Amino acid sequence: MRRKTLCIALVLLLLALAAGCEKKAKALADGTYTVAATLNGGTGKAKIASPLQLTVQDGKITATLVWSSANYDYMKVNGVRYDAVIEDGHSAFTVPVASLEEPLPVVADTVAMSAPHEIEYTITFDAASLAASGK
Repeated sequence: MRRKTLCIALVLLLLALAAGCEKKAKALADGTYTVAATLNGGTGKAKIASPLQLTVQDGKITATLVWSSANYDYMKVNGVRYDAVIEDGHSAFTVPVASLEEPLPVVADTVAMSAPHEIEYTITFDAASLAASGK
């Protein structure tokens, strides 16, 4: 029984290592990409442009999020604040993305109400839609 348990543990360890290697093999090369994304949370009125642009540099991914209005003055991702850049009447942010496989929780501050409000959102990426951008 002890030997069987040890064999099962070894097989599980090997599978975990293989999964880790597979994820590393799928790492994105430096460059620009597009990926479809959906925004959930808030009242449902706000939207982000999709597909959105991803930039990969030195293995680190950033996403450029362009909101449907210019009323967002900052966003927080993992507790770090990012200030808006207004582009063609829309708030835009470049934020880090740890993984396209995991939803990205963010907080966005809107000034469209009587007083500024931080609103929680979740951005979900459609990794299957990932495409090289050519930019």
